[in-house]
Amino acid sequence: MSISASSEDRGQWGSKLGFIMAAAGSAVGLGNIWRFPYVTGENGGAAFVVVYLACVLFIGLPLMWCELALGRASGRNPVGAFRETGGGLPFVFTGVLCLAACFFVLTYYGVIAGWTISYALSQVSQTNLVFKEYTADPVYVLPVFALFIVLTIVIVRAGVEKGIEKWSKILMPLLFVLMLAVIIRGITLPGAGAGLEWYLKPDFSKIDGTVVLKALGQAFFSLSVGWGLMITYGSYMSKKQNIVSNGFWVGLADTSVALLAGLMIFPAVFAMGMSPDDGTGLAFTTLPAVFAEMPAGWVIGTVFFLLLSVAAVTSSISMLEVPVSYFVDEKKFLRPTCAVTVGLVAFVVGIPSALSNGGNEWLTNIELFGQTGFFSILDQVFGTLALIIISLMLSIYAGWVWKPKNVIAEIEQGCPWFTKPLIGGISPSGVWAFFIKYVCPIVISLVLLNTLGIFDKEKPSTPAEPTPKEQTTPEDNASSQ
Repeated sequence: MSISASSEDRGQWGSKLGFIMAAAGSAVGLGNIWRFPYVTGENGGAAFVVVYLACVLFIGLPLMWCELALGRASGRNPVGAFRETGGGLPFVFTGVLCLAACFFVLTYYGVIAGWTISYALSQVSQTNLVFKEYTADPVYVLPVFALFIVLTIVIVRAGVEKGIEKWSKILMPLLFVLMLAVIIRGITLPGAGAGLEWYLKPDFSKIDGTVVLKALGQAFFSLSVGWGLMITYGSYMSKKQNIVSNGFWVGLADTSVALLAGLMIFPAVFAMGMSPDDGTGLAFTTLPAVFAEMPAGWVIGTVFFLLLSVAAVTSSISMLEVPVSYFVDEKKFLRPTCAVTVGLVAFVVGIPSALSNGGNEWLTNIELFGQTGFFSILDQVFGTLALIIISLMLSIYAGWVWKPKNVIAEIEQGCPWFTKPLIGGISPSGVWAFFIKYVCPIVISLVLLNTLGIFDKEKPSTPAEPTPKEQTTPEDNASSQ
C-alpha cells in the first residue's frame, strides 16, 4: 500500500464557522481557564484587562493576520510557506522552529491534559487526589497521557473538515456551555460578591512598565501567535474567506474564554475563603477543595475538569496538525499515517516530562536555562523563547522581506475594504503596515528581553524557586495553550 498523499489529502475548511471554531480552539487552552484570571488579579484587575485588550488588538491581531495571509498565499505548512513566498534560509529555519515548538509543547501539554482527565474521574467517583502524590506516580499519569494523545490522533487522522472542523464545532460550544454552568453555580454562593469585586474592580495604581510587559506577554501568547498554527490553518482557507473578520472573531472567542474564566473561578474561591493566587495549585489543589465544600460539588467539579479537558483537546489537535501538515505537504505522506506516527512519537518523547514531577529524581531535579525539571526546561525553550523568536522573525519577514504590499494583497482577497481610506484618508491596511513594520518588532523584542530577565530590577542571591514537586507547569507561564 502506498503512503503517498494526493493533493486532496491536505483538505480545506468546509465553512467560515468551521475555521473560526477550529482556530479559536487552537488559541483557547488550559492557561485561559485558570492562569489569566489570577494574573489579572495580581496586576490591577480590570485595569490589567484594559491593557491586555489593547495588546490583543494592536499586537496580537496584526500578527495573526500575517500568519493567516502567509498560509493562504502559499497553501503550505510553516516551512513551505516561508520557502514558497521567497524566504531565505533564516526564515525557512523559522518554519522548522514552528514544527519543533508545536511537537515538543504537545509532548508535555498532553501530560497536563491527562491530569485533567484523572481529576474529572476523581470528581465522579468522589475520591480525593493529592496533587503532588498523583503527579509523581507513573502508574496513574502515563495511562491518561496515552489516552489523551490517542484522542488527539483520532481527530487529526480524520482530516481537516471531517476531523478538526467537525469536532471543533462540537467542542467549542460545549466549552462555553460548561463554563456558563460553573459561573451560574459560583456566583450564587454566599460570599461570591467579594470575588467579583476583587476580579472586576480596577486598581490603576498597579499599572507600571512591568505590568504592561506582562499584559503584552499574555496577549502575545493568547492568540496562538508564533506557533505556525495560524499559518497552517490559513493554508486551508479559501480565497473568499475574510482574514480580518475571521481573525477578529477568533480573538474575541479567545478573550471571552479568558474573561469568563475569572467569573467562573473567583466567586467560588472567595466564597470558600481560599486564596485566589495559587497559580497551578488553583486548578489542581484549591478548586477541588472548593468543590468538596459545595453542596453536590462533585457535579460542578466534574464539569470543571471536563471543560479543562475539552480546552486541552481543542489546542492539542492544532499542535499535532502542524507537523502532520508538513509531512503531507513536503513528503507526500498520507494524513492517517502521519497523524498516527507523529502522535505516537510525541507520546514516547513526552514520557520524560510525565516523570519529571516526582516520578524520576533525575528528571525532576535537572537544571538548565534557569529552570528545574525536564518538564519546565522544555517549556522555557519551546513554549516560551521559541514562540517569541518565531513571532519576531514573522514580523520582520512580513514587514521587511515579503513586504507589506504582498500581505495586504492577500488579505484584500475576501476583504476589499481593508485598503479603502477611512478616517483622515488612512486605510486599515496602512495602519496595519505601520504596526507590523515598526511597532510589533519593537514590542516583541521588549517581551523577549523581559523573558530573558533583562528588565529584572533585582536578582536574588539564592534561587527562590519552589521545590521540584511544587514547581510551576508550562500552563503557569504566559502560554495560552
